[in-house]
Amino acid sequence: MSKTLCFIGSGNIANALIGGLRDQVPGLAIRSADPCRQARLRIRDAYSVETFENNAEAVREADIVVLSVKPQVIPQVLPELAAAISNDQLILSVAAGTTTEKINTSFGGEQPVVRAMPNTPAMVGMAMTTLYANTHCSPQQRADSAKIMKAVGSVAWIDQESDMDVVTAVSGSGPAYFFYMIEALREAGETAGLPADTANRLAIETAAGAAALARRSGQDISTLREQVTSPGGTTEAALGVLRQLEFKHLMQRAIERAAERSRELSG
Repeated sequence: MSKTLCFIGSGNIANALIGGLRDQVPGLAIRSADPCRQARLRIRDAYSVETFENNAEAVREADIVVLSVKPQVIPQVLPELAAAISNDQLILSVAAGTTTEKINTSFGGEQPVVRAMPNTPAMVGMAMTTLYANTHCSPQQRADSAKIMKAVGSVAWIDQESDMDVVTAVSGSGPAYFFYMIEALREAGETAGLPADTANRLAIETAAGAAALARRSGQDISTLREQVTSPGGTTEAALGVLRQLEFKHLMQRAIERAAERSRELSG
């Protein structure tokens, strides 16, 4: 993949992607633009990439422009880029809540745009990223987008952009649900008498082990749960309480509300 990538914005996701790409994709020229001098110096020193203060200057001659800015600054950034972007440049956006139509319209209506929804495990190379490409993208541009996002984890494609709201609710916000579950498990262990550091380690390592087993075993999640749940045992007793409290229904309601909020934020 011998191409030039330009990152607009240098936050956590941009840092994770640049770090992953530097390690995994040889022959890639990377540059970054950010109005904050401190942010530019940090990313330049960490990854030896060319940095720019001016967005329009940075994107010139770039094959792929990665929009990695916060959603609230998108209305300011898109007009800045419009005069400098050409229709043969791919826009890969990781800006939450910003539709491909909004980006495409800002650049004249024939812009190839891929929208990506990674999550925070990108920071440790274990993101789950969902991708959607508009009709102006070539097969090669789709492949390039997937390759870039695979630098920080796994990818999946969706055919309808409207599904991105549910994706946001499930995997975009999903790490917070698991952190909340770990937090609750830790506190329950402490309340039951475990030392705080022991309860914390048990909760974190159990979550990590369960996720690794689910990922590698190839078995359905329900089957894995049943294997731990001996009839009349401790696990069955605990799950009985979760069922009584309608845990699955609560999770369904949480996802519905998160997806609804995603639609509200994207307008």
